[in-house]
Amino acid sequence: MAEDLSIIIGTKEEQYEALVPQIKGLLEGETDLVANLGNVAAALKEQFGWLWVGFYLVKDNELVLGPFQGPVACTRIKKGRGVCGASWEKAETLIVPDVEKFPGHIACSSLSRSEIVVPIIYNNEVIAILDADSAELEHFDNTDKIYLEQIVQLVSFQNL
Repeated sequence: MAEDLSIIIGTKEEQYEALVPQIKGLLEGETDLVANLGNVAAALKEQFGWLWVGFYLVKDNELVLGPFQGPVACTRIKKGRGVCGASWEKAETLIVPDVEKFPGHIACSSLSRSEIVVPIIYNNEVIAILDADSAELEHFDNTDKIYLEQIVQLVSFQNL
């Protein structure tokens, strides 16, 4: 049964505070990783209206495109390449206020202006990343970092 994920109005923090329990409800009882990643991407896209949001999964030493919402995306990314590959290599969240100033940025969409990438770590290893792009410069900040890191922890990656 689909959850009611009505758009929440308020400050960014208030929106996340209201969205996190809704995402928990979506994930509760569902064990399929693809279904859960798809719903998380959709919930974030609907709430914040970002240009692109989705997941890349580490497979055969590459990031491979997983469930996402938005325009067509790059399918495979090597470790250390672009914002996603750099986040994977460093195992840390990266906030990029202006993607054109990021060395080696991979432009999957020319509309992307800023980006946040959150590594998903399981057993001390990056196994996936959450990537979000905005059409606005300097869109992402520490509030996004805190809540997106919390949201990815809600997804079970045991079967990856």
